[in-house]
Amino acid sequence: MNVQDPIADMLTRIRNAIQARHRTVSISFSKQNAHIAKVLAESGYILSFSQVKDLEGRPCFVINLKYQGGQSVIKHLKRISKPSLRVYKSCQQLAKKMSGGLGAQIVSTPKGIMLDREARRERVGGEVLCEII
Repeated sequence: MNVQDPIADMLTRIRNAIQARHRTVSISFSKQNAHIAKVLAESGYILSFSQVKDLEGRPCFVINLKYQGGQSVIKHLKRISKPSLRVYKSCQQLAKKMSGGLGAQIVSTPKGIMLDREARRERVGGEVLCEII
């Protein structure tokens, strides 16, 4: 299946899996999706992820979603920068605190994909891929 925006597809699959209370979700493989999943795992929004092959032998990965007290850790997941409208921010423009310090933005920087707080610490800006609360 050819997807125009693999990041939006990944985020939609995660949102749908959370709404259906699934423990895992399968996502088509791309390097950018793998880096985003790594950031989500390191920041505690998901339990883990692993790369596998689907039924047709194509690479994909499985994300193990994280729940606490029957509720998903991820409350809000939204794509910010889109193929039709890219959103770039400098390190000073990145939000200091999103939703009272509970949320974060995932940013694609020259030093790799990272959370906004790490980008501010590294003093780099970049493309804001998505926001997560």
